[in-house]
Amino acid sequence: MKSFLAVSSCILIFCFGALLATAQRNRERPPAPAASPSPQASPSPSPEPKKEAPEQPPVVTHHEIHVGGRTLRYTATVGMMPLKNADTGETEAHIFYVAYTLDGQQPERRPLTFSFNGGPGSASVWLHLGAIGPKRVKMQPDGMMPAPPYQLIDNEYTWLDQTDLVFIDPVGTGYSRAVKRDQTKKFIGLRNDISSVGEFIRLYLGKYERWSSPLFMVGESYGTTRAAGLSGYLVEHGIAFNGIMLISSIMNFQTTDFTVGNDLPYVLFLPSYADIAWYHKKLGQEFPNLDKLHAEVEAWAIGPYNDALAKGDRLTAQERADVVDHLARYIGISKTFIEQHNLRITEDEFTHELLRDKGKIVGRLDGRFTGDTRENDGPGAAGTTFPNGDPSMSAIRPPYTAMFNQYVRTELGYKSDLEYYILGGGFRFDEWDWGVQRGGFPDTAESLKDAFDKNPYMKLFIGSGYFDLATPYFGTQYTLNHMGLNADEHQRVSLGYYGAGHMMYIQDSSLGELKKDISNFIQKALK
Repeated sequence: MKSFLAVSSCILIFCFGALLATAQRNRERPPAPAASPSPQASPSPSPEPKKEAPEQPPVVTHHEIHVGGRTLRYTATVGMMPLKNADTGETEAHIFYVAYTLDGQQPERRPLTFSFNGGPGSASVWLHLGAIGPKRVKMQPDGMMPAPPYQLIDNEYTWLDQTDLVFIDPVGTGYSRAVKRDQTKKFIGLRNDISSVGEFIRLYLGKYERWSSPLFMVGESYGTTRAAGLSGYLVEHGIAFNGIMLISSIMNFQTTDFTVGNDLPYVLFLPSYADIAWYHKKLGQEFPNLDKLHAEVEAWAIGPYNDALAKGDRLTAQERADVVDHLARYIGISKTFIEQHNLRITEDEFTHELLRDKGKIVGRLDGRFTGDTRENDGPGAAGTTFPNGDPSMSAIRPPYTAMFNQYVRTELGYKSDLEYYILGGGFRFDEWDWGVQRGGFPDTAESLKDAFDKNPYMKLFIGSGYFDLATPYFGTQYTLNHMGLNADEHQRVSLGYYGAGHMMYIQDSSLGELKKDISNFIQKALK
């Protein structure tokens, strides 16, 4: 999962009145005399310009659900937004979207939220059918995988009671495609992704006349990288938001990149390692709850552990032994393993080592999940039961894939033979242009800071799961505390923490907590 910043796109305006007048004047002139035949061969006639296929209108359907004793009647609009080349006017890509608008409202006063997921390469289905939309995939109460056939149920925690919703699939995800395959590369990169999604938002506001609506934006995972980048990009294009919501956030990739010479992730992952070890009962009785564990581990990680790693080879034998003792106590892994790995345990090493004695690995997206391993499998080994090394993703992908494909065709009435790219398939991950040089780290936090500075009314919500190893909550705190926000700007930030993983909403209790936090946030942002 990695990130981006963006470039501007221009608007080509066709002056039909002027062209019409010119054509009229030409018709009024007498015909020119015929030219004398040339001794050379006559040039062949110019080919007629290629005509684009007419755009298909969106599919519109009407629905209702019952939420908290209230009936919500709403309209669903499903379609493709064409993205045109600013110079030639030719359509280069189509962005697929699903929009929900509450009936009986004044659109110009009704809040509007744009939503997307991350990857890069992920469709918007996770937030759409997991937390925000009027329907959700039914998982087990703790978020574990249910038995097939899967079910889609009314979402009693939908955000539609407070805001209209637009779910965006960036080019190369979902049904969104470049017109020509070789044009896909124009859209897959940190900056190009921001500019194309920003262009979609501009077009949507115009097409549906929502320029005066209070605006919100929510992204998950790499979608938070995109949202942070968009907040700064769009304010420069005259589009300011009332609120930005970041779910399982990552803006500065230095916080998660276990590369040689970068010790920061070892510090920032440590509290999440401890939480997952605690959940699997690998810690002692001295930590009866997560609050006590957090207070101790966070202070030690950012203090003594950070200092010890910075010392490198200058660390004394006694200091080294002390670090080993603390790590073993906090993350439930043997001292021998910690020594062998030079006091530095990567995410992949942790997920494979924590429950090795039980023949299990723990999930990356959600450390509560476990899966079987084969004998002698090491970190990242191809022989694991789960090819992507993550039992949590393997548990949630089938229900969401099946339910979206059924829902979009039946209830929403959108028919397509294209494969809906849930996560990957539209491009190779190694094709993504991160926009950094010399081994630098992508970072869109500065763009979010820029939006804060230029829009004194914008508010920010960040939600994190304690058992998330894709975007650890302590890394999010670190980024937030190093953005250079002033005291007033920090007051405009709200934080939410949940006892689940990256997609905390798959757990019923966390879904309810998230809905409550978001409701309070939207109310404050509209004051």
